[in-house]
Amino acid sequence: MEITVKTAQQLRLTEEEFELIQQKLGRTPNFTELCAFSGMWSEHCSYKNSIKWLKTLPRDGGRMLVAAGEENAGLMDIGNDYGVVFKIESHNHPSALEPFQGAATGVGGIQRDIFTMGARPIASLNSLRFGKLDDTKTKRLLAGVVHGIGHYGNCFGVPTVGGELYFEDCYHTNPLVNAMSVGIVKAGKTVSAIALGKGNPVFFVGSATGKDGIGGASFASAEITADSVEELPAVQVGDPFQEKKLLEACLEVIETGGVVGMQDMGAAGIICSTAEMSAKGEVGMRIDLDKVPTRQQNMKAWELLLSESQERMLMVVEKGREADVLAVFEKWDLSCSNIGEVTDDGLLNFYMHGELEASLPAYELVLGGGAPQYTREYKEPAYLSKVNAFDMNTVADTDNLKLSVEALIQLPNIASKRWVYTQYDSMVGAANTSTNAPSDASIVLAKGTGKALAMTVDCNSKYVFADPYKGAMIAVSEAARNIVCSGGEPIGVTNCLNFGNPYDPEVYYQFVKSVEGMGAACRKFNTPVTGGNVSFYNQNPDGPVFPTPTIGMVGIVEDMKNRMTLDFKEEGDIIVLLGEQRNDIGSSEYINKLKGITHSTAPHFDLDEEFALQQIVAQLIKDHSIQSAHDISEGGLIVTLLESAYYNNKGFEVSSNNSTLRKDAYWMGEAQSRVIISCKATSLASIEATATKSGVKATVLGTVTNGTVKVEGEDWGNISTWKNKYDTAIENKLK
Repeated sequence: MEITVKTAQQLRLTEEEFELIQQKLGRTPNFTELCAFSGMWSEHCSYKNSIKWLKTLPRDGGRMLVAAGEENAGLMDIGNDYGVVFKIESHNHPSALEPFQGAATGVGGIQRDIFTMGARPIASLNSLRFGKLDDTKTKRLLAGVVHGIGHYGNCFGVPTVGGELYFEDCYHTNPLVNAMSVGIVKAGKTVSAIALGKGNPVFFVGSATGKDGIGGASFASAEITADSVEELPAVQVGDPFQEKKLLEACLEVIETGGVVGMQDMGAAGIICSTAEMSAKGEVGMRIDLDKVPTRQQNMKAWELLLSESQERMLMVVEKGREADVLAVFEKWDLSCSNIGEVTDDGLLNFYMHGELEASLPAYELVLGGGAPQYTREYKEPAYLSKVNAFDMNTVADTDNLKLSVEALIQLPNIASKRWVYTQYDSMVGAANTSTNAPSDASIVLAKGTGKALAMTVDCNSKYVFADPYKGAMIAVSEAARNIVCSGGEPIGVTNCLNFGNPYDPEVYYQFVKSVEGMGAACRKFNTPVTGGNVSFYNQNPDGPVFPTPTIGMVGIVEDMKNRMTLDFKEEGDIIVLLGEQRNDIGSSEYINKLKGITHSTAPHFDLDEEFALQQIVAQLIKDHSIQSAHDISEGGLIVTLLESAYYNNKGFEVSSNNSTLRKDAYWMGEAQSRVIISCKATSLASIEATATKSGVKATVLGTVTNGTVKVEGEDWGNISTWKNKYDTAIENKLK
């Protein structure tokens, strides 16, 4: 067939990119070669519209063991000859069309990123966004995604230990499904995604290749439209039991010493793994595609190259060690086929039955090599003028605090996510300590290290919508605050940057400012960005989703004696607020959902103030001065108090002490850099002294009770009544 600009455009390449391909090859590509460029130069693989800004993030220092983006996932030192490997990625578009498989394969893919480096996954987290919960479509998507995550994770045998779930109108057509995995690896046992050594055999291991997922990387690099359902073949199909065998086989084969390099076949399939491994090692490969195991007959070369069938790995093996490798995969009843060898010419030569189907320079295909990099135009979004015009004084204060709070705790963004997390196995592996002792971050024992890991995913996209720079700083800061409140020390970040169309200057402004804000906060907390994922083209017919730079953060709990939980412990304990109360209701759930105001300013935030707060919380935990710690986030102070009371069925008696602030701002405002702690009466004086020395305000709010709730002297009943409303709100909407 004749290859033209139109052919390239049908494969989602631009006219300029088609010309660039011709220049790099010195000829017009054939269809198979053009398909390879289409996959590798897609937004999903090449980061062509984001990489220049991503390079401005702090990408080294601290405990980093490999440079950001150098491997499939980030690797950081946790001491005692162990490292932690972690990453977060999106599976948004597939989940919008086929929620069960889209979410399931998102979980499977992120696990492979971890164990392909030689690490054993020990925990999963997720960050989910959907449209209005009242909508039938949202209920279907939510049920499918949660079932997919639960099915894959439960069968694979890695606990799902934490996450977040939000419902906003803008995610109606385009939900966000971000999956994170965390693993540990012993020093010297890591494997790099690299090809080296002329003549070394190239092995294809794992599941057979089918036509599912073909063009998935390109599909993820375009907007979802009414016609997207026609692209269902771009949604992969997963098999968690096969992946479990693949995990064990890969970790075992590493022990043979015969593995030179290994990479999972994720986005763009075989073409991606062969190109990236070869480019990294400055080598080439000769690949016989007819030797790739298939589960469908007569697959064409371009289909084999681009298929994103799941549970597959590409492995370069030391010549002469083939039998050792084959024996391991035979033991695990997994396919292991020698499909080619490493060459020294930098070319990827793909053959079918002896016929050369494609000849491509590996370097020219990959991010950091010949893939194009763009700097897009950006401008401040017009809607920000409406945000900045917000005047709190035009909004009437609540006239009945109790009724407002009853409504607040039943909002889907605040109510218990019990309906979701009870579908996940959180206890498999017996390392998750958070199930019976809730804390702001999930705490998972890193067996063999003598330590535990704290982990969390965080982003309030309403804040980012209102102020992309400040909102992204808040996302990083809240993640760090959650880890600190749990007794951990934040060490590193992985991010999943979910935005609309990068060719829209207003969307690109959101992206740029979010990256800048994220970078500023990460530098402050010394939490370098180890890697992550950019997901553009998250659009509805009415416009883009809220900018959602999801932050996955990991911290270390050096001593479990310093582990801190969020629950009130004993009647009579003193409840103390650390941080400053503000006359601020901007971007709160209260003003957005209960008052119906869609455009308001981001909540108060100051990075230095936040840093000082976290320092004092960490110190109080190490001093064993406090009984509980829980950060104030969605729903404000009153929701934090209620959440602290639910677990042990304790109540509280609190007062604003005749504050001059608005009632709604005091109790339901979401100003940042505030934490609720509880302590013994005998510890209060030393806590206040420490706070004064640190320049952080400490305010006594009241005391823990045996179950009664009193606010400003008004009897609000028993905590069990509030807990029931909180626990059942989402379940009642799904009936």
